[in-house]
Amino acid sequence: MIISILNQKGGSGKTTLAVNLARYFTLLKEKTILIDSDPQGSARDWHTNSDGELLEVIGLDRPTIDKDINKFKMLYDWIIVDGAPQLSNMAVKTVMCSDVVLIPVQPSPYDIWASNDIVELVKARQDITDGKLKAAFVISRQITNTNIGKEIRSILEQYQLPIFKSGTFQRVAYATTANGSTIFDGTEFSGDALAVKEIYNISKELEAFIHE
Repeated sequence: MIISILNQKGGSGKTTLAVNLARYFTLLKEKTILIDSDPQGSARDWHTNSDGELLEVIGLDRPTIDKDINKFKMLYDWIIVDGAPQLSNMAVKTVMCSDVVLIPVQPSPYDIWASNDIVELVKARQDITDGKLKAAFVISRQITNTNIGKEIRSILEQYQLPIFKSGTFQRVAYATTANGSTIFDGTEFSGDALAVKEIYNISKELEAFIHE
């Protein structure tokens, strides 16, 4: 199952979601690989900082990704793709080879506007494949005890794509993962119950979404 996490705007929480979701499936003993398709190599930098111990990570950052990824399909239960931030040929090819596209969006007007192009790309692919491609928004980096998360949900509904009930909030646990850890490993914040529950809920909603 190829799950691509895409948003053309940087800072949307894309790599954080990709890394922690992939790590969660790995901890379940499910064969999982994280593919970094971003030429900036954020996930590969994270992998280097982790000494390569937590996840299997490779880079596929060329427009041949839709063909190159085929060799991994029979080897892994989960292929998590950390997508390129710009809407480029890479994004087009990533969407082409995906089973599911998750679009993380922060609760800000700019992030919502920036999602428009990727939504159009996804819908064009859905038209071509008779709806075979699944896609949904995941609201990321929400601020606790505010109504912003609820407000963005109502705005995103205009795009007519599903919106996961689960999402992430602003937490120190996520911010510390850039040093090569995850919310499950290796920092004073590892095991943060709320962050762990968020990733758990997203993973379960993802599985249910796949089998709808």
